[in-house]
Amino acid sequence: MAEEKKQGLKSSLEHIETLAVDDQNCGGKSSWDCVLLSRQSGRTGAKAFIDMICDEFMEIHGDRTYGDDPAMIGGIGMVEGRAITFIGNRKGANFRENVACNYGMSNPEGYRKALRLAKQAEKFGRPVVCFIDTPGAYPGLGSEERGIGEAIAQNLKVFSTLKTPVLCFIIGEGGSGGALGIGVGDKLYMLENAVYSVITPEGFASILLRDPSKAKEAAEAMKMTSQHLKQFGVIHDIIEEKSPEQTAALIKQTIIRDFDNLCSKPVEHLVRYRLQKIRGIGEVKGGKEWWHPLLEVFSRTQSLR
Repeated sequence: MAEEKKQGLKSSLEHIETLAVDDQNCGGKSSWDCVLLSRQSGRTGAKAFIDMICDEFMEIHGDRTYGDDPAMIGGIGMVEGRAITFIGNRKGANFRENVACNYGMSNPEGYRKALRLAKQAEKFGRPVVCFIDTPGAYPGLGSEERGIGEAIAQNLKVFSTLKTPVLCFIIGEGGSGGALGIGVGDKLYMLENAVYSVITPEGFASILLRDPSKAKEAAEAMKMTSQHLKQFGVIHDIIEEKSPEQTAALIKQTIIRDFDNLCSKPVEHLVRYRLQKIRGIGEVKGGKEWWHPLLEVFSRTQSLR
């Protein structure tokens, strides 16, 4: 029996490696290339995009419960006469800022600050824009003690029924629950070199493939690029990456266009559409989906323990 399970596991792993071969769907780049680009030092972050998009911006600090988390930026910006609440993961623009911002990995107070800003936006009828760029929420002891899981769960609950339009943009790494905590909205966009997944390729390779050196193959099998996720219907569209100023202009155009449309709709229709969109992600419409081999690997690795 054990030998049969091992053979089955080997077969599933070979299937995953087959999925990874010659996968060049990220604008001529491999999935691993996109992973590296999304993590690139000096990549334009949330704060830089906010400054380029807004005519004015007032940052708001603190969650009114514990403290202020520099890894989560939030505030109110003016875009062509419209007040918009901006929320985003902040990694920092240099090494000093990277350390101060914990490389974009927020503690519970960061997500509670985002929740505070979202509720304030709902109260005053302001639309919300979220910029996602994090490898995940911070997994440290203090973060767990202060309820990181509960904070993200509350955000998922509230953002899914928030009575104001919400746009989300994945501008770099979109990792795990850290990305989901501010990633629920009416429309979700990705920059062309961004990635979005439940776990990093290194974590996937270590846990499922039992070989950390296979992170590159894992990235290809995980289908985590903007091109893949558009094919699967997870995101609405891809925003082309040019210079920081040109990319910011494209994001701004998207924000203005979508809010002109969404702000004219009754909030009840917005919430109904948002819930339908969320529930429709990952629907299986028959046949063997690309991710079935990943589930097989996981179940077999668990049974072999």
